[in-house]
Amino acid sequence: MIAVVRTGTANLASVLAGLHRAGAAPTLCVDPDEVRSADRVVLPGVGAFGAARRELAAHGLDAALIERIEAGRPTLAICLGLQLFARSSEESPGVEGLGLVEAEVTRLRVARGLRVPHMGWNQVLPTPGARFLQRGYAYYANSYKIDTIPPGWEGARSEHGAPFVAAIERGDVLACQFHPELSGAWGEALLRRWLAGGAAC
Repeated sequence: MIAVVRTGTANLASVLAGLHRAGAAPTLCVDPDEVRSADRVVLPGVGAFGAARRELAAHGLDAALIERIEAGRPTLAICLGLQLFARSSEESPGVEGLGLVEAEVTRLRVARGLRVPHMGWNQVLPTPGARFLQRGYAYYANSYKIDTIPPGWEGARSEHGAPFVAAIERGDVLACQFHPELSGAWGEALLRRWLAGGAAC
């Protein structure tokens, strides 16, 4: 079973379509027991940090996700889903994230001539030990970011005025600031690798 968590803020149609193209048969989920028992879980997110965090808490999904991710069970987080791994976010002062990584989400601050939100294609540069991530171009739509890859995680970087974290991965957990479901053949190949547990696709 591949469960896609309904955060109340996600663009679920594109995530579901992307997973279908990659060969999966996902189902929507708001049940923490399903999050715990599913073979694979996807945490998408489009919208505000605080609103998504409150939605997870309202259904008891936050505790189930923390338990699952800390155990290293196959989980994919997309865009805001990655930011929710952090301790906090400038977007929603006073709201605690899931606290899975020692990081604070901060707003993109760019020089004149670059726009926020950062929307469009950008290069993804993985660290040497990355298992799922490969060099390529992905589609972004973000105003906030994490600055550094947390200790104990592999990952990738992109740059929009300054470097920021494109993705992090550890074991079977992968969290992307970009949208793999909107990133063409490169993104579909990434989804297939994650669905296959890192096997070449």
